[in-house]
Amino acid sequence: MDNEPTHECLGEEHTGNGVPVQLPDPLVCSRTAAIFRALGDVSRLSLLSLLAQREMCVSELTESLSDNLPAISQRLKLLRSERIVRSRRQGKHVYYSLADNHIAQLISNGLEHGSEEPYG
Repeated sequence: MDNEPTHECLGEEHTGNGVPVQLPDPLVCSRTAAIFRALGDVSRLSLLSLLAQREMCVSELTESLSDNLPAISQRLKLLRSERIVRSRRQGKHVYYSLADNHIAQLISNGLEHGSEEPYG
């Protein structure tokens, strides 16, 4: 264990350029963590990747994902509760889309980063 690097400052000057740092509000951190938990599931992320392309109804999502309606509905319910997707009714159909551009960017950036070659 003697060869492990130390992470102590040892009284050295810091080079933060005098710029103060601020922690975000704990409530904001809690809400954001809930969003990341919702995004952190392969099935939900696959569903969101489809909605990043266009608005879709539940039957389209079920067919595209080759999954059953109750499973898709359960995922959509959770994603709606976290304000990641929104819905609108048109006749007998309920259409889903990403809630806003922030979510679209999260999905896009996450998938792009995930497609990169591993480090090292």
